[in-house]
Amino acid sequence: MTSDELPDWITEVPKVRNAYLQKFRLYETRSNFYMIGRSKNRSAWRVLKIDRSEPTELNITEDPTTYTETECCELLKRIHDGNKSTGGLRFVCTCYGIVGFIKFLGPYYMLLITKRRKIGVICGHAIYAITKSEILPIPNSTVQPSVAYSKNENRYKKLLCSVDLTKDFYFSYSYRIMHSFQKNLSPHEAGNETMFVWNEFLTSTIHNQLRNNLWTVQLVYGYFKQVKLSIGEKAFWLTLIARRSRHYAGTRYLKRGVNEKGRVANDVETEQIVFEDVPEGRPVQISSVVQNRGSIPLFWSQETSRLNIKPDIILSKKDQKYDATKLHFENLTKRYGNPIIILNLIKTKEKKPRESLLRVEFAHAIELINKDLPEENRLKFLHWDLNKYSRNKSTNVLALLGKVATYALNLTGFFYCQVVPNSKSQELLNCSRDGDNNNGDNFSFKPPKYQTGVLRTNCIDCLDRTNVAQFAYGWAALARQLHTIGYIDTPVIELDSTLADDLMRSYEKMGDTLALQYGGSAAHNKIFCQRRGQWKAATQSQEFFRTLQRYYSNAYMDAEKQDAINVFLGHYQPQIGRPALWELDSDQHFNVGGQGSNLSVERARLIKRSLSVGNFLYDDNIIRDANSAIGTIQNIEESLPEISSESDSSYPRYTNSMSPEESPNSDGAFYRKDSFNCSNFLDVDWLSSSGNSCEDETYERSTLVGSPMGGQSSDNVVNEMCTFASDSEICTNVKESRSPIVGGFSDRFAEWVTNGDIMFP
Repeated sequence: MTSDELPDWITEVPKVRNAYLQKFRLYETRSNFYMIGRSKNRSAWRVLKIDRSEPTELNITEDPTTYTETECCELLKRIHDGNKSTGGLRFVCTCYGIVGFIKFLGPYYMLLITKRRKIGVICGHAIYAITKSEILPIPNSTVQPSVAYSKNENRYKKLLCSVDLTKDFYFSYSYRIMHSFQKNLSPHEAGNETMFVWNEFLTSTIHNQLRNNLWTVQLVYGYFKQVKLSIGEKAFWLTLIARRSRHYAGTRYLKRGVNEKGRVANDVETEQIVFEDVPEGRPVQISSVVQNRGSIPLFWSQETSRLNIKPDIILSKKDQKYDATKLHFENLTKRYGNPIIILNLIKTKEKKPRESLLRVEFAHAIELINKDLPEENRLKFLHWDLNKYSRNKSTNVLALLGKVATYALNLTGFFYCQVVPNSKSQELLNCSRDGDNNNGDNFSFKPPKYQTGVLRTNCIDCLDRTNVAQFAYGWAALARQLHTIGYIDTPVIELDSTLADDLMRSYEKMGDTLALQYGGSAAHNKIFCQRRGQWKAATQSQEFFRTLQRYYSNAYMDAEKQDAINVFLGHYQPQIGRPALWELDSDQHFNVGGQGSNLSVERARLIKRSLSVGNFLYDDNIIRDANSAIGTIQNIEESLPEISSESDSSYPRYTNSMSPEESPNSDGAFYRKDSFNCSNFLDVDWLSSSGNSCEDETYERSTLVGSPMGGQSSDNVVNEMCTFASDSEICTNVKESRSPIVGGFSDRFAEWVTNGDIMFP
């Protein structure tokens, strides 16, 4: 089949063109900077001129001519000769791209990559990390304004430089690393979304003037690791990518929950790419799968405290209709499609209700949102208290999470295609092998498989517990990916295998990196350490040290770190005559945002602390309507005994004197019997535990009236609901069949997924 005969669904992977500028030399005269950029094979040379005579303005001009190397040398000689009276043309440095331009109170500055290192390759496209960077003032010394040497100017520069570009930033000249592999194969899906491009603000000025990105790189912040693994005698490459959103970005206690635009804190997209290890020029099978993590999309916060290692959780009632929560899930649907599967790992029961009450509010938000959605698009909400189950040595937490991951994969599918280089067009096309042909001459093309929908995982910080769940999802997905590629006969990888251990270490490293970025310490990896058989005392010592490290970072370092992030991302832009960033109140209480010249810094409404239930604070008396999932609470003081944190015995129990509509859940929050009629709920932690509780303290759970499963333990219900599909019945093309439930799941569970009924005991 020739390229002219390819079906319409055949799409192109981005080309590795020689036109990409990958190496630059910076020169200066008294009046201008001259940047010379060349392509990798030295066939194309371009020239950029940056005016140095303006003290506070940025003027950039691009020469439209493409030069040869000889022509470029002649041009530089003429520039030197023309500027001999002022010192001529001087070489400044070699660089590998412009990170951007920024202005504080005085002149503009240019950020350059001066050293790089190659960290991976995706379909021939090199991925790089930054080894060294520099910041240079644009105006020459004779025209620089006096404010350029002021104390505040230097402090802003110091803040900017504290964002270490050599840690966890990566980029590519020719591959859109800010997009998933599937989106790169479907350009109509990618659009101009830049949520993962951290230097979007820094490059906005040059992009607006030049209308291209030849001279700049697009930096992604998060994690990138590519390793060669094997199963049996077959080798393959595993690429693990984490992309951190620049929206509502920041540190652990200063960025929590959701903002008015539906953006959540600690929003990270994780992609796992698998491709064959084959000689260059041969067709290669590729598979990728994407999952997401992000803070609970409600208006809640925690204030940093140097006296309290676990600060109070503050829940605001400013968004009673959950408009911001709805915006968040609409954005997820736009990015990934349906279904959106939410795996909520926060605690079910605590001596002092903290997480558990936030969990109730989240459930209520999903209930209201689902009421307005058609059945096929409803959010699928799964509660599972990871902390509780991990305390029971007899519970295989990773195996149970793997079953949940299998359920999610059955619903969303994953991406698969085969690409082969086309010698005529130098493009990569999707294709599939025809039989066992080894010479690469005959191919039969077939459509790729697509992922539609995503699994969104959260705990409180979306760091430690979330990373364990994300590994379990990656483990289940890897089995599917290798099975589809043809490396294994059945989509199963034993948890005790070397391959699973290698994958675990990759996710553990990713979790540590993301935790350092957001929380200030490496992740708590107790479950991983136990799985590897690490000495218990060593694990406890490691966990204690990381707890102290995280506390110190949150209490003493995060404020300045948040200021640096706000400056780097352009959320705060300094102006003469306005308060300096460090003179403002905490980041939690200010809207330090807005781009453009009309920057305004407005005080946010201070959160009232009129109510404290255990460690959980409300900003006012909460009054729900008659349809509220939490019930009507007219007098908060009267309701306190129902959710008292003094002892376990204060948790309410269902009695015959209560009406079915008033039966409470184990958290002490009242639910109406018909409260969740429109929700896709699966909550194993609200099922009767029948004495199989994994908590150190025993307590009785209430059981809901009329439950056909009321006598089953949580463990039994998990096993029923999340049982692996048998190997012979695994759905290979979920999207074509439109039937997400396969053999191995109970009829009741299948009905819940298909029809959207709530699954309570």
